[in-house]
Amino acid sequence: MGNLMGSWRYKEPSTVEECDSTWETDSESDELQPGGEEEDSGISESMSPADAVRGAEQLDHGSPKVPHHTPSSTRMKRSFYAAKDLYKYRHSYPNYKEPRRPNEYRNLRFYLNKIPLVPDGIYIEEILTKWRGDYEKLEHNHTYIQWLFPLREQGLNFYAHELTQDEIKEFQSTREAKRRFLLAYTIMLDFFGIKLLDKNGNVARATNWQDRFQHLNESQHNYLRITRILKSLGELGFESFKLPLVHLLLEEALVEGTLPNMRHSALEYFIYTLRQHSQRRALLRFAQRHYQPPENFIWGPPKKKRIPAFGSTGMKSGKNEVVEKSVGKARSPREGRNNLEREADDIDDRKSGEWKTVKGSKMREACFIISSRKSCSKPFVETSNYKLNKLEFRLFCVLLFFD
Repeated sequence: MGNLMGSWRYKEPSTVEECDSTWETDSESDELQPGGEEEDSGISESMSPADAVRGAEQLDHGSPKVPHHTPSSTRMKRSFYAAKDLYKYRHSYPNYKEPRRPNEYRNLRFYLNKIPLVPDGIYIEEILTKWRGDYEKLEHNHTYIQWLFPLREQGLNFYAHELTQDEIKEFQSTREAKRRFLLAYTIMLDFFGIKLLDKNGNVARATNWQDRFQHLNESQHNYLRITRILKSLGELGFESFKLPLVHLLLEEALVEGTLPNMRHSALEYFIYTLRQHSQRRALLRFAQRHYQPPENFIWGPPKKKRIPAFGSTGMKSGKNEVVEKSVGKARSPREGRNNLEREADDIDDRKSGEWKTVKGSKMREACFIISSRKSCSKPFVETSNYKLNKLEFRLFCVLLFFD
């Protein structure tokens, strides 16, 4: 039994539809599993460092290089890489094997100001006190983001350590670490031109939003950073902070037009970091109302296949076929003809049958009239059990002709 259970492997999703459960049903329960994750569907392998590098190269967080009003024939497709990556995140990396190196809680110790980030040797307090507003440093330094916003997956800075389940629990129960994490979050929001309004995660434009939005619209590598920040918020106990931020970015991209280059990343990545189905659906419905051109919106619910109603032509023909097979009915010689020819033949047959019936009744009536005459002495022909002479037969034919 132990060997049987040990050999069990989760089935890895192979399509975008298998990765995305957002539109499974609008009436489904959005109660989360323990820990805030979706139901554990499972993935059998974790992402290796090499895969992480290749994946980062494949991530196109900017808008596709096509005009906004693209013909439907050149419509975009959902990214399977993005869908699979976010599927793993939302399901808390099912079947993920945590690193074998000793669990030193390096991310937590960094946030407690006990160790510096590697390789730069900078402590968290220096970043929190000296880097705010230093947009050049925040833009061009690419080693700090993995330390400020750790995940359970390897980033491009291989000196940064992945989070573990035990470290996440310890981090969430450490008040000082969480306080510094929120300060780091506000520094990055300011860098993007956004300000944090309250402890519930509500956000709005900062005073410097015009310059920062213009920069953010042009420096699309920052969209990777936003995705990482959203993931880290969920890992470290701030899942509720995601919805306000993603909604603001969608509004700026689709309604206000200040971040047009971000709209693809917001729809393909940012929304799918949210673990609750209802929140993702609400954001996608909002986006669909404002997306242009509307026929190119590819993130909505899948189209349902139309099922023929009971009693329709298709259902009736199917029923007739079943009955015909069950009684062993012989096939018509006209089986190879098309439906229209068969229908015409059927109509002709019905008319012919009706005419023969009427003709037979008239013949019997005429024979009865003629045979009632006393001149029926010499039989000439026998029809319908009546004997007619030559003259009476001619009269009989005249009656039939004028019938």
